[in-house]
Amino acid sequence: MLESEQIQAIIPHRYPFLLIDRITEIEYGVRAVGLKNLSANEWYFQGHFPGAPVMPGVMQIEALAQLGAVAILGMPEHAGKIAYFAGIDDVRFKRVVRPGDQLNLEVVLDRVRRNIGTGTGTASVGGDVACQGRFTFAVGNAAAGP
Repeated sequence: MLESEQIQAIIPHRYPFLLIDRITEIEYGVRAVGLKNLSANEWYFQGHFPGAPVMPGVMQIEALAQLGAVAILGMPEHAGKIAYFAGIDDVRFKRVVRPGDQLNLEVVLDRVRRNIGTGTGTASVGGDVACQGRFTFAVGNAAAGP
């Protein structure tokens, strides 16, 4: 299990853009399971949507991407690097995510070759799928890009 400080030692994201609270299962280079507890104080709820707050779909995708980044960047050969999106495919949103929900995240890395990889991600609330899709990523140096 990884707590916030350990997650931040692997990926560069920081509050308010760090979208993973805890990682409950990790097999570097293979898969990761984590969670995000959503409070009414999340910055995006203020404007999306006033009176009926919903977590934006792009933030759900970003949470999955951050979880995947921990799974790939935790490998010794990728330590200190950054994972960039190279593609997002077949993403579907199946339910809304609201304040008070716990967003359960799971990412499986399908293929990783050198600095390019693919994976699938699923975000769910209470066992109901909220978001799922396929992702392609590139690992690069922070200053140089992919």
